[in-house]
Amino acid sequence: MIAETEDRKPDPAVALPAIDESAPREPHRQFALKHEDCFIVSDSYGDIRGTGDGLFRDDTRVLSRFRLFIGGRIPSLLGASLSQDNILFTANLTNLATTGPDGRETLPGVVHVERTRFIWQNRMFERVTFTNYSGREVLLPVRFDFDADFRDMFEVRGTTRSRRGHAHDALIGEASVTFRYEGLDNLARQSNISFSTRPDEIQSNHAVFFIVVGRRDARALFVEVGHDEEAPSSDRFRAAAARARFAMRSKRRQGATVFSSGRVFNDWLTRTRADIALLTTDLETGPYPYAGIPWFSTAFGRDGVISALQMLWLNPALARGVLAFLARHQSTETSTFDDSEPGKIMHETRKGEMAVLRELPFGRYYGGVDTTPLYVYLACSYADRTADELFVNRMWDSLCAAVGWIEDVGTRNGEGFVTYSRAADTGLFNQGWKDSADAIFHADGTIPRGPIALVEVQGYAFAAYQGMAALAARRGDPVKAARWSALAESIRNAVERHFWMPDQNFFALAIDGEGKQCAVRASNAGHLLYVGLASAERASSIAEQLFSGHLNSGWGVRTLADDEVPFNPMSYHNGSIWPHDTAICAAGLARYQERAGVVRLMSSMFEAAVRFNMRLPELFCGFTRAIGDAPVAYPVACLPQAWSAGSAFMMLQACLGIRIDGWNRAIEVDRPRLPIGIDNIVIRHLAVGEAKVDLTFERVGDHIVCYLDERHEGLVPLVVRS
Repeated sequence: MIAETEDRKPDPAVALPAIDESAPREPHRQFALKHEDCFIVSDSYGDIRGTGDGLFRDDTRVLSRFRLFIGGRIPSLLGASLSQDNILFTANLTNLATTGPDGRETLPGVVHVERTRFIWQNRMFERVTFTNYSGREVLLPVRFDFDADFRDMFEVRGTTRSRRGHAHDALIGEASVTFRYEGLDNLARQSNISFSTRPDEIQSNHAVFFIVVGRRDARALFVEVGHDEEAPSSDRFRAAAARARFAMRSKRRQGATVFSSGRVFNDWLTRTRADIALLTTDLETGPYPYAGIPWFSTAFGRDGVISALQMLWLNPALARGVLAFLARHQSTETSTFDDSEPGKIMHETRKGEMAVLRELPFGRYYGGVDTTPLYVYLACSYADRTADELFVNRMWDSLCAAVGWIEDVGTRNGEGFVTYSRAADTGLFNQGWKDSADAIFHADGTIPRGPIALVEVQGYAFAAYQGMAALAARRGDPVKAARWSALAESIRNAVERHFWMPDQNFFALAIDGEGKQCAVRASNAGHLLYVGLASAERASSIAEQLFSGHLNSGWGVRTLADDEVPFNPMSYHNGSIWPHDTAICAAGLARYQERAGVVRLMSSMFEAAVRFNMRLPELFCGFTRAIGDAPVAYPVACLPQAWSAGSAFMMLQACLGIRIDGWNRAIEVDRPRLPIGIDNIVIRHLAVGEAKVDLTFERVGDHIVCYLDERHEGLVPLVVRS
């Protein structure tokens, strides 16, 4: 039986042992929970130590320290995990040898400590259960240390501020502590920590409990952290957990689901789908996948668009939500500080104090050169997937404004290239997806002068023009259709002419402001295959090199070939592996019929995911794979990250060769392949027009057969090319 602690306690004035914070720790692992605009990051013990971790609400850290000690010592870690639906974090701990205030010693490993935690409606709920497996009653001196520094997310990431707001003295209640902060933006922020049982000692930074646990008995203590004070209890914990799980179940059921014959493969897909659901926030405009935890738990334009593209074949509602949000926040004015121009699509939005005060431009920032063409491409792809003409009609003015911006930027150089050069020093130096300051360079490693034309951005612009030409033709506007089609061919020819490196049989990373090639081999060229810009001959050369040991580490495609001057497998963008990047390359390779190579890439990503506990991080190091080795983690990668999670489904679509033709209400399957070791895949409740069908892929000898469930035969055309 588990009961809340209510027993006679020793005198709290009796001194406890000094807290030992130097005890050996297990390798550092972080666990994240999220609900809407609130998330928490802690270590395997469930502790928040005040580095990059914490409880965050609206880009502000409202709990910067939260640590559990037993007898002044850090408990021993047995294990930690997340529930399959990403709702519950559980840390399993046990006590070290302790001496209580009554002088009695408790032997090590006789008390099991279970910390179970979740986030719901801007509150952290935690249950700490102490189970006594010893032969006698034990007295546990339990201490929680806590603090709230109300640091802006950018401060937590390392930005220094010249001044901050005012932190008030903590308000100490009988079983609670409230922290308060008055920001320079005149917004009062507060954070309350409440316990289900009155502590034996409570101060502004810690609470002490003397917990008596009988032989073979268990006691539970409940904690809540939120804006206001509440009275934590078992009933509140259970009720909130049920609501959180129900809400997550609804999110995970959106769109089609995938099941395979492989148990471990299914575990990966299940975790991946749960990660996408975890990061998806329900905004007024619809669902939006936030980029990643901890640094990017907000709406990013590029990340949201690519995540929506990855999931489009399974869940087009995600794309609709992304498009609606970005259309609402499309720029209508020019601002050097925000890097905005009319028609441009937002790169990032933030709600923290520094953004509100415009100490940084990221309150609503437009410094992403690729977001606008990707936005247009997503809208056109959504139309092809769903034939949702009503939504496209509502979006039309926004799409025309976005294409107008692409055209306008193209007129600033002689070739129609979409270029960037940051408008203000506070903005991003590089504005493609590789946006670190050293990500774009010449072959000798020198940084080029702007404005910069990135190779993949020209591909996105090509795809945007092509898609808009097709939509204009459907809308009965042959003049615009012809104009955009001509622009697509013009930029295709310009890319083939100016970016191709004949001596390396590869496309250059970029063209600088002086018209010179950044003549390096990078994964960016694979994105040209994704949109179908490259000729078949040149695509074949790109494919060969993407599969070579210089670019393919054995775990995935490196961002940079390992024989280029700035290559560093431990860098952020110059030699690491980004799962979403590998997935885009795989989708491009599939477009040029490189199916066998796509299957190998998916196998590599799956094997990496298994070693990362079924969750692909934002990126990992690009060291060459050796027999028996595991992929090497990048130390500050976001986990989970939306487009890393979505990469599994983009690669699976590339393997299966599946495309939904919304205009003709049909399914097209082109030369399907199954992942290595998988003999059967079923896609259930796949939306095709108004119908929802079950589609099966099955290995029969050396062939892959594809068929609809007999309930749907004849209702939805299925075209299979083998």
